[in-house]
Amino acid sequence: MPERIRPGLAALLCLCAPAAFAQPVAKQLAGPPEEMAAMRAPDPAAAAILSKSALLPVTMDAAGRAALALPVENGRLNLMLLSGDGEWQAELVAPDGRALPAPALAANSRAAVLGIGGGGHNGRQLRIDGLARGAWILRLRQGAGAPARGYVLLEGDPATELASHALHRRWRPGEPLAFAATLAGRDPRGDALLGARVGRIERARLRVVAPDGRETERPMRDDGRGEDRAAGDASFAGGFVPDAEGTWIAQVVVEGIDARGTRFVRTAEHVVPVVRSALRLGDGSAAATLGDDGRLSIAVPLAARDPGRRYRVLAEVWGGDGRAAAVPVAWIGGMVEPGDGPLRLGLDPRWLARAGAQPPFELRGLRVEDADHFVPLATAERLPLALSARALPREGAAAAVAIDERMRMGPRPAVAAPAAAKAGGRLLLVHGYCSAGVWPQAQFAQASTFLDANQNRSHDQFAQRLRDFGAQWTSFGTVAHSQGGAAALHLYSYYWSGLDNAAGGRLMQSVGTPYQGTNLAGIIATIGNWFGAACGTNSNMTYDGASAWLAGIPAWARAQVHYHTTAFRTTNWWTNDYCHMASDLVLSDPEDGTVEQAYGQLPGATNRGHTVGQCHTTGMRDPAQYLDAARNAAMSANAAR
Repeated sequence: MPERIRPGLAALLCLCAPAAFAQPVAKQLAGPPEEMAAMRAPDPAAAAILSKSALLPVTMDAAGRAALALPVENGRLNLMLLSGDGEWQAELVAPDGRALPAPALAANSRAAVLGIGGGGHNGRQLRIDGLARGAWILRLRQGAGAPARGYVLLEGDPATELASHALHRRWRPGEPLAFAATLAGRDPRGDALLGARVGRIERARLRVVAPDGRETERPMRDDGRGEDRAAGDASFAGGFVPDAEGTWIAQVVVEGIDARGTRFVRTAEHVVPVVRSALRLGDGSAAATLGDDGRLSIAVPLAARDPGRRYRVLAEVWGGDGRAAAVPVAWIGGMVEPGDGPLRLGLDPRWLARAGAQPPFELRGLRVEDADHFVPLATAERLPLALSARALPREGAAAAVAIDERMRMGPRPAVAAPAAAKAGGRLLLVHGYCSAGVWPQAQFAQASTFLDANQNRSHDQFAQRLRDFGAQWTSFGTVAHSQGGAAALHLYSYYWSGLDNAAGGRLMQSVGTPYQGTNLAGIIATIGNWFGAACGTNSNMTYDGASAWLAGIPAWARAQVHYHTTAFRTTNWWTNDYCHMASDLVLSDPEDGTVEQAYGQLPGATNRGHTVGQCHTTGMRDPAQYLDAARNAAMSANAAR
């Protein structure tokens, strides 16, 4: 678990001067047409969960007993009993009916914690090698004081994975939600395989858990009807209609036979933040007016809104070439609070000049999302954009336009200028989700520790707290762990802060940040629905939540990030290496016990390397990644402040 800061020191580190500005000042984002594709709503299939494991619910009968069929696929049984604060007694029965002696189970089990950061769920992990393939039976008996339900987390053979994804992200009460499931694997050459080439799904279902704990089960079918797109293609689909806002769990469960004829079971846990909103776009067109500051203010009409709510808005501006062809001008967006008026986006008219665009103009791919989960609340494929003649570029002006900060971020507010801040530059050391001060501050020069201990924040909430803490200094750079790296990038992308004044080196540096999510987020959310969610569910750190977030992070912001990944040290070729035995059940190698190397990548940023022999936090098999004195010295020396 992450290192803790002594209470007295923590209180000292939390002392902050009043913020330089009470409310966050949002940037007016824009970028060139070549970046448009990266800023569009992502394909949900690109963020599919690839699962080699199964999280199986257990409910004891009146006598305090339960039994589960557990397929052993490759001669090894590796599982975790998650019984809350109680204890279960376990017995294994082989396919031939012989029971494995209790002493053998006890000798191969150990206490374990499954979690992210400082929050987790206690249980016992059991691993036995050399078992016969086939259907084993796990018999459980409830010990004194144990809860009557829990979970068994079972690792399967990684050669057979469940690939599951949402069909869309219109996650609002009363809107149908749908999920797809198929099998994935690789041939001996490493080429990807899908569907029937991996195995056969015999049964697929959707286990739905509502925010209030209600559970229902829905079938998933491959018959070409309803949510399923084509019959007999080995891809199953099913859905449900949420009747309330809040975090829903949609657990896809599939059972079948793999390519070797061995039975398997797999699950994928989708975290679904269902967002209620009154927001509706108005009729008519958007209108752009030229202000005294020389910028265009684009007003998008609203028919209904949520008072006091902030949205992330993204759109593309298109014009004509004076003949019949459409001309892409720029993508625009940012965090917007409309108040009682329209949604307003800013645009520097030099983007029009750079594109050589002429009327008619329109907004394309407009989407308005909530700021915490990036769920689309209103969209428009095309919306006419009325533009006054005085705002049109002069003919032939395109060649003279060089993209600058004002075009990309909008005008700097006076409060963000160096003259308005209070004292020098600083390096901020930032922790992650459900964590505390992990960085050894003495290894960094001119550094202070940001502390929001053991909390669950969305990227947007985290970023604003980081901004407020950093307002003590004229400028700051960041060295961040885990979710803190995403929060710093979110801050730099959407809000003016001391990050925009920093100079002298690398603006944002991170270690172990799940920029593309972690499969643990869905697992922890599902378990937490029964046992309490530890620090709470965080949709931003799921695969699809991270994908939705990244679809609004500009290329110029990503380019300011320098990131590191780590993984366990391989000790020999015949054993299963890991950072943390429990998380190894669900993560794909290489990984650091929380984040898989593949999902710790940030496209468009600078990858500073992958280190073997370091894990995500303390309490894992190898040293914690944030305690590497040599790397810390290098990050300190190269940091912007």
